[in-house]
Parts: sequence; structure tokens; C-alpha cells
Amino acid sequence: MGAIQRFVSGDQASYERRFEQVIGNSPALESVLDQVERVAPTSSTVLILGETGTGKELIAHAIHNLSARCGRPFVRLNCAAIPLDLLESELFGHEKGAFTGAIAQKIGRFELADKGTLFLDEVGDIPPALQPKLLRVLQEQEFERLGSTRTHQVDVRLVAATNRNLTEMANRGEFRSDLYYRLNVFPITLPPLRERREDIPALVAHFVEIYGRRMSRQIEHIAPGTMAALVSYPWPGNIRELQNLIERAVILSDDGVLPNPLPSVATLDTSTSPAATTLKGSERILILNTLESVGWVIGGPKGAAAKLDLKRTTLIHKMQKLGISRSSHQRSPGTTRSGSQEQLSQLQ
Repeated sequence: MGAIQRFVSGDQASYERRFEQVIGNSPALESVLDQVERVAPTSSTVLILGETGTGKELIAHAIHNLSARCGRPFVRLNCAAIPLDLLESELFGHEKGAFTGAIAQKIGRFELADKGTLFLDEVGDIPPALQPKLLRVLQEQEFERLGSTRTHQVDVRLVAATNRNLTEMANRGEFRSDLYYRLNVFPITLPPLRERREDIPALVAHFVEIYGRRMSRQIEHIAPGTMAALVSYPWPGNIRELQNLIERAVILSDDGVLPNPLPSVATLDTSTSPAATTLKGSERILILNTLESVGWVIGGPKGAAAKLDLKRTTLIHKMQKLGISRSSHQRSPGTTRSGSQEQLSQLQ
């Protein structure tokens, strides 16, 4: 994967310096980071697409960090968070007296991002009246502040993001087609968390570490049912929802055990074994329980890979990495469920 550092414990610090908090190594995320690696060294405009909470700003920052502009300004603006009548001033700045309330000169985000990267989040919310001015600065790299006739030249690399369908908006006349084509030079679509479930244990561990450190709470164990519930939950709010729920769970934790923060979810059967397992071991327990529940069938519509929402090859790779095989872990005919759990706990 070239310069990209992946989420492995020995390279955690290096990884986060290059990719902020982009955590995981699922095929879906690997594909995204491959695209980041390809486009980052260029000056091309990037359009990041995806549902709310999928980490679009982190990917934008990763593009900046891997570019020649690293060390230069990375300026961000959420276009949906600024009142429409003030958005033009935020983007391009204004002169003193340009409008009522303009008591001093203001430098806009494009000017602040000169020689660096400007990240425009929720770019689909830019009003139609302002879209021609955005198109001009993208094409000509020049603009005028509000209340001024002086043209300013800038060298800005734009990364835009949206959770809206700009193609449909352009077809309906709600978004300029020429601006859409100018933004859509290199699109990157981020997968929702439900399409990269194999990354959830690593994300949970990451957020547990962050909030445990902030709150001076040592989290050492996660019950198998808790991790299973977190992996199986559909996460409509994606990574942001997971992050918020893990923060809540850390607050509610007792005796170093992370409680299940989900209100009501189906969990794997761990009814006769209340023992918790380590973060590393929880993924192994989840895979083992699933394999046992389907009679160690890996592929097919009723196999373990389908139940875990993984590709067959991905599950096989994880089994090899975790040392899971039928010969070493299959229970004997007379072994009870609780006995199997006791054997598994000794394997951690």
C-alpha cells in the first residue's frame, strides 16, 4: 500500500500522524485509501461522497497530509452551518462597510487557504446565487472580496464533501451542472459503517482508549455479547454514532468492563458465561461463536461469512490471522455451551 500505514499496534503513532484517526483495514476502507494515495500528490479537486458520520473530513485531511501542501494551511468550512447571507463573506471575505454590520475587513476562507487546502463540507448546500462565484474561483483561481473591485489570486486545492446526490440535484436544476462537473474531477465514495463491520472492533478499541484516557478510566474487558452487539448493529449514524455511544459506555463503565451502550439488540448466546474477554480476543470469540452456530460452514448464503457480513476470503484471512481452525477449536460431541466458552477463555 505504499506510504500508507495501516492500523497495527506497533505502527499506531506513525499511522495516526499520516491518516489522523482513519481506523481499520477492511477491503472497503483499503479501496478508499488506495484512491487517497493516488490523488493526494496531485492538485486535482476531490469530491468526497458518503452518508453523514462516515469520516469525510478525516479523509480530506488525509489527502492534505499526503500532498505536497502538507505543512501549509488546511482550512475547513461547513457550508450548511453558515447562514446563507453570510456564506459569501465566509468564502471570499469582505471590506469594511461592504454591508450593514461589516465594521472591519474580513479575510475569507479561500484567502486563508492560499498555498494549502480548502475543505468545503456539505457543498451541496451552497445556494444557486453563490455557485457561479465558486465556479469562477475554481477555474480561474481568482476572486474579489465583497465591497471591493480588486482581484485576488490564490493557489488553493479544493476538497469538497456532501451527503447529497449532486447528480440528481443538477438534473433538477438545484445545482449548476458546470460546477458539479468541476467538483467531480476525482470522486471518492466512503462506505457506511455497516459495509465495513470488520473494522468495528478496531474502532471500538480506538475510542475506548481515547475516552478512557480523557476520563481516567481503565477499560480492560469487553463482554463477548457486547462486542457482538456492536458488530451486528446497523449504525445509521455511522462512525459518529459509534464514537458517541462508546463515550457513553466509558462513562457508565465499572470495574474495567465496558457495558453495552445499545438500548436493545440481539446478541450472541453467552448466557452461561459472564466472563469478559480482551479487546483482541473479542473478535475471535465472535468468529468462533458464529462458526459453531452454522456448523463451521464458511461460504454460502447461510455460512459464517454471510452472517458476519464479510467476504468469504476476508473471513478465511481473519481465521488464519487469529489461529482459528475447526480441528483445534471444534467442541467434542458431549461438550456443553458453557464448557466451550470456558475452553475459549483459556485460548485468549
